[in-house]
Amino acid sequence: MEITQTGTGTSARGVPSGSNLSSDFDTFLKMLTTQMKNQDPLNPIDSADYAVQLATFSGVEQQTRTNQLLETMQAQFGLLGMAQMSGWVGHEARAEMPMQVAAGAPVSLAPNPARGADRVVLVVTDADGTVVNRVDLAPDTTELDWTPVDVEGAPLPDGTYDVSLENYQGETRLEPSPVEVYGRILEVRGGTEGLMLMMAGGAEIPVSAVTALRE
Repeated sequence: MEITQTGTGTSARGVPSGSNLSSDFDTFLKMLTTQMKNQDPLNPIDSADYAVQLATFSGVEQQTRTNQLLETMQAQFGLLGMAQMSGWVGHEARAEMPMQVAAGAPVSLAPNPARGADRVVLVVTDADGTVVNRVDLAPDTTELDWTPVDVEGAPLPDGTYDVSLENYQGETRLEPSPVEVYGRILEVRGGTEGLMLMMAGGAEIPVSAVTALRE
């Protein structure tokens, strides 16, 4: 079981990172000091201008500290989330993702036929984009264990395949719909996109995409 986290330095959306703000903060201080050293003694900078600049200075400092606090909280929440998700590793999750074929073992699929469809066809495509099989399913099929074979009934080679569903109403072809696939969870990762699941076969899906979980 492996749980990793990346991207813990990411700040809230729309707010620069703490390191960038610190750099701007130091630059501001240097510019203000240089301005004070090189002002015209006969025409010094108005005290009101200093007040405005010092207020800006204080605002930048506060923003830096606030952003650093947000980063720390985000990292802690990410670690907490991964700790809770660790129990998922080794289980099977159902989501829209490529189908992993290994040793000809049956694959659990969950088609989502379009409303009103009276004929649905499971379309299986290999990594090169070639359709390797088309399987007619009952219009009310929502789950099935399918043995991965090609159009001639020969076992499909090990690898990843895309699956989708063609929908028909009479002679009218409706919009295609997705097919969810069960896959084994190998790892939970945290990053800029939130918690992600690394699946057997190499697929990477967000936790939010999972619609079912089983042992």
